[in-house]
Amino acid sequence: MGSIFKSLSVIKKPVKSFISFIESSVSLLKHCSKHRLTTQGQVFHAHFYKSGVSSHRYIAVKLLIMYLDFQKSSEVNELLKDYDEFDMVVHNCLISANVNWGNLDEARKVFDQMPERNEVSWTALISGYLKYGRVDESLWLFYRNPFQNVISWTAAISGLLSNQMHFKSFELFLEMLRCDVRPNKVTFVSVVRGCSEMGGFELGMSVFGLIVKVGFEDDVSVCNSLITFSLRLGEFEMGRRIFERMGNRDVISWTAILDMYVEIGDLEEARKVFDEMPERNEVSWSAMISRYTQRGYSEDAIKLFRLMIEDGISPNSSCLSSAINALANLTLLQLGKTIHARVLKIGLTNDVFVSSSLIDLYGSCGSPEDGRLVFDTVQNKNVVCWNTMVSAYCSNGLQEEAKKLFDQIHVKSIGSWNSMVSGYLENEQYDKVFEVFNNMLLSGQTPDISTVSSVLCACANLTSLEKGKDIHGKTFKLGFHHDVFVGTSLVDMYAKSGDIENSKRVFNKMAEKNDVSWTAMIQGLAENGYAEESLELFQEMEKTTRIKPNELILLAILFACSHCGLVDKGLHYFNLMETVYKIKPNERHYTCVVDMLSRSGRVSEAEDLIKSMPCEPEVNAWAALLSGCKTYGEDEIAERTAATIQELAEKKSGGYVLLSNVYASAGKWPEVVKTRKLMKERGLKKSGGCSWIEVRNELHLFYSQDGSHHDLNAIYGVLEQLKCHMLVLFEYT
Repeated sequence: MGSIFKSLSVIKKPVKSFISFIESSVSLLKHCSKHRLTTQGQVFHAHFYKSGVSSHRYIAVKLLIMYLDFQKSSEVNELLKDYDEFDMVVHNCLISANVNWGNLDEARKVFDQMPERNEVSWTALISGYLKYGRVDESLWLFYRNPFQNVISWTAAISGLLSNQMHFKSFELFLEMLRCDVRPNKVTFVSVVRGCSEMGGFELGMSVFGLIVKVGFEDDVSVCNSLITFSLRLGEFEMGRRIFERMGNRDVISWTAILDMYVEIGDLEEARKVFDEMPERNEVSWSAMISRYTQRGYSEDAIKLFRLMIEDGISPNSSCLSSAINALANLTLLQLGKTIHARVLKIGLTNDVFVSSSLIDLYGSCGSPEDGRLVFDTVQNKNVVCWNTMVSAYCSNGLQEEAKKLFDQIHVKSIGSWNSMVSGYLENEQYDKVFEVFNNMLLSGQTPDISTVSSVLCACANLTSLEKGKDIHGKTFKLGFHHDVFVGTSLVDMYAKSGDIENSKRVFNKMAEKNDVSWTAMIQGLAENGYAEESLELFQEMEKTTRIKPNELILLAILFACSHCGLVDKGLHYFNLMETVYKIKPNERHYTCVVDMLSRSGRVSEAEDLIKSMPCEPEVNAWAALLSGCKTYGEDEIAERTAATIQELAEKKSGGYVLLSNVYASAGKWPEVVKTRKLMKERGLKKSGGCSWIEVRNELHLFYSQDGSHHDLNAIYGVLEQLKCHMLVLFEYT
């Protein structure tokens, strides 16, 4: 702003050159017009009027264009009064302005009233009709245009492409060539874009040959369009070759080749290109930051975002969303609030994508109430925004709030339903999972792979074999039975439901298996007592695939070795974890080995292992050791273990539960009551036990000390009858 008024002060000084004065004036008016500086433009107009130069043709035309851009009709009409005679430039300006405003009929009226027209008049109206989809009228004018030069041909070809009339545009391009009109670089850029949109590789290569023949193969804009064409059609090597042979490159060239490496997932090469770029725009930064976030490299995304800010680049909404998503992945709440403040400052609070990312951030960081404040400020919420808020509630265990919000969504997408299904699944409300799934089917919404996988997971956790088989049948109907994620969920469901044969059958039929698939099958075999078969499958995986063992697979192997007495083999795999598989054992691995040693009578070794653990032992590790002591009569170790459990009980409710169970197994019921009383006095809670049974396709859940079941009285009546029968039988025996 300061620079503008500085220029004005220069104009007020004695003018040495009238031409330079006019040029400065025209430049100022262009600046005001471009940046919509209405007040400043009016000030300059007043100054020019006072100086007596406002009627100069160049200044008068620029004033007219400025007021047309401002859509100041009264000022435009005043300026038009000064034109007593026909002025083609003025009429062309009026045509262009009316086209920009969407007043095509008024533009046509001005065009028809012109006593003569030039190529600008015809091209402006033809382009205007194409811009607003009035193709027939545009072509009618085009074929009657007496100035059919390369500009008018290119405008028509580009306009037809914008209206998705690809074949018609190519017909016009061929007609242009037959009329001996030489294409320019803009023509070729438009035609190559059309080839990309049509997916016409052979046609594009023909155009490529023509580009070389005409001599535009070194033009930067044409090369950029060819690189984009190559990338969209998956011809990455061709795109790379075009880029490498370019003598001159601009930021679009570099961004295009960067996008290529990003698209094929080669982030290392993409980063090299990014670092070599002599100039970067917001698209370049956004491409790297978003892909880092998508691939799970959230820390790298944040580092790059900081560099972008330091470089003075203002992030667009897409870049901000990616950065906020990265912060959500890292649960960096304070830094997220800093970016939120930036969003407020630049006025992007109503951007649904940025707002959805902020809601997700607050939900991921355990502050769904702050997410709700963001949600309530968004004026035009889309379904993504609603779904994100529902998910934020679900991820924080606020299922009632999630359900209330879910019921308010007018048009529910598959994402809306999946948010509720996954929310109930995460909070272990498996009966609600089925309820939502049934309502979803009744609403007419078709489930997707995510829905089916989640429902199968609920079946697995409830060991609901009948429901699982029903969902399995639906996968064939929906065409999901070949999907690796659905197949893995089915393997897990059948294994956890005890139907190991069906689990193996599904696994063997899977066309594609990932590490999760192998983990589910190996673990399923181990947990169902097929320990040796589990080990054989593990060895097959190592020999026939490139899948590297992960933490869960090795845990399943240790479990299998423990339950079939293969102690030495189990220790062998345990020792290989760090040396060969490069996996650091966690608490669960150590607990499994302690259990394995304790089961085989090697209790002292189990105790030594617990003492040497680099991490804090789980309560279950001490329980396994104590169980081994009881089995093999190791009273001295048992006393030390019991004392340790007593100490744990002071810190964690799990220790009290374990201590209570130890007393119960020894028949010391007064100590059990005392331990439970201590838990209650110290405010320690244990999640209530839950049992369930499926009757006639309906799931019945029973929680400890829960009296909410609708048939509670009838159930207790049957229990009393059974009790009486047992007492009678006891008396007779």
